[in-house]
Parts: sequence; C-alpha cells; structure tokens
Amino acid sequence: MEWSNKSVVTEFILLGLSSSWGLQLSLFFVFSIFYGATILGNMLIILTVITDSQLHSPMYFLLSNLSFIDVCQATFATPKMIADFLKEHKTITFKGCMSQIFFLHVFGGSEMVLLVAMAYDRYIAICKPLHYTTIMSQRVCTILVGVSWTIGILHSASHLAFTVNLPFCGPNKVDNFFCDLPVVIKLACLDTYFLEIMVLTNSGLLSLICFILLLISYTVILVTVQHQSSRGTSKALSILSAHVTVVLLFFGPLLFIYIWPFNSFPIDKFISICFTVFTPFLNPIIYTLRNEEVKAAMRKLRSRHIESHHMF
Repeated sequence: MEWSNKSVVTEFILLGLSSSWGLQLSLFFVFSIFYGATILGNMLIILTVITDSQLHSPMYFLLSNLSFIDVCQATFATPKMIADFLKEHKTITFKGCMSQIFFLHVFGGSEMVLLVAMAYDRYIAICKPLHYTTIMSQRVCTILVGVSWTIGILHSASHLAFTVNLPFCGPNKVDNFFCDLPVVIKLACLDTYFLEIMVLTNSGLLSLICFILLLISYTVILVTVQHQSSRGTSKALSILSAHVTVVLLFFGPLLFIYIWPFNSFPIDKFISICFTVFTPFLNPIIYTLRNEEVKAAMRKLRSRHIESHHMF
C-alpha cells in the first residue's frame, strides 16, 4: 500500500474537555493556576540547583534536567488549552497538530529514559558508594542526559515519519484538548490497524524496557538498603520514596493506555491531563517535600533574595 500526502485537511478541530461555557470558564482559572505553579516550581528547582554549590552533584543535576523536561511537557499543549477555554471554535493547523505529536513523544520518551538514569544514579550511590564519584562523573551525567534526549527525539521521529504523510481527506475532529497520536491516526482515510500496531509496539517497547530497568534497579536498591544502618536506611528510603512516587505517577497512566490503546474512553482525557498538567505539577512538590537538602537550599535562596531586596 502506497501512502501519499493527499491530505485536504488544513486544520483540526479540538473538542476540548467540555462544551459547557460555565465549566470552561472555571477550568480556565483552575488550569491557569496549575500551569503557573508548575512553571514556578520547576524553575525554582532548576535555579536552586544552579545557585547552591551543595547541590552540585549527579543526583541534583539529573533532577534539574527532569524539571526542565517537566516545564517543556507542561508547555507544549497546556497554554493553548487554557487559551481555548475562552474560544468558541477551537482549531489547530495541520503543522501545529504534527508539532504537538512530535513534542509530546520527545518529552515523554526523554523523561522515561531520564527516570532510568536517576534510578541508576541511586543504585550506584547506595550499592557502590565508594565508587560513586568515579562512576557518576560530570561527563557520565552529561552523556546520560544526552542519551535521554536522543532516544526521545528518535522515538518521536519514528512516529512522525509516517503520520505526517497520512491522507487526511475529511474527518478532522480531535476528541481531546491537543493532538494525541492514536486519535489523529484514526482520522486518516485508510485502514489504520497496521499503523495502530506500529504505534503500540514502538511506544510500548520503550515503556516496557524502561519500566523493567526501573523495577530491577529499585528492587536491588531496596534489598541493599535493608542491610544498612537505620540512619542510612531512613535517608535512602526517603529519597527512594520520592523517586518511586514519580515513577508511579508517570507509568501508572501508561498501563491503562497500553491495555486499551485505541479504544476511546472518557478517562482518556483525564490521562492526557495527568501527563501534561498533574505530573509536571506534582514532581517538584514530591522532590521538595521529601528532600531536606533541597528545602534548605531553597530557604537559603529566599534569604539571599530578601537580603538583596533590603539592600536596595
């Protein structure tokens, strides 16, 4: 079967979260607050890690990169969703739709691999503490971050390579607040069964590999922690609990997606909100509340800001 770009669709109609004007107005204020708090929280973590020399370590270097990805994840679709709450007709251009698909999978794929890198960092720190500084050098950390972005970009490009050339010749209503790949593929004017299997295999394989690596890492870490002193165990478990919570927040919705990948359910929109709004919002809260070093560094940053303000 030959595919050619005979698309006559120049824009897609986004059905959004609700057709009720009153509810949309309420959602406008709610998600505006969530988005603002997400950007502020993640940027605060990045700024704190950069300015505090005590946080210049592999764990916090990776954490600041996770915060950067969360900023990107929250920004590729949420501002448009917020603006669309005030519009009667919610549309997005064909190129804009393809861009959203691309960035969704870039940031999602990169975050999955980065979470594995963060688990590897904790594995070395807890299981091989004497070799930690040697193994987790600045060069290794930079490579891990580079690999996460490279895999995310390749993963997304493999999806976009066939999606952008699909023939869209009529139906253009996307039942979501952004262009989600499974929903957009269904609008193509051909039998999409084979494409759906390709998407499921591509995304599912990456997710499964990352999840298995995370499961192995945290299992080994927990076994190791049980043989350490109570003080060391308490600190390690505190950090681990934050990591595990973030992993569950990220991979939990994926479980639902890959059990019923191309069937439409009302909960699909909630899962989309989890990825683009709730997860980026909760990540900085989880890492801050469970980490005394980050909280202490933030207090120091606030004190410096207050002192500099009084000087002027």
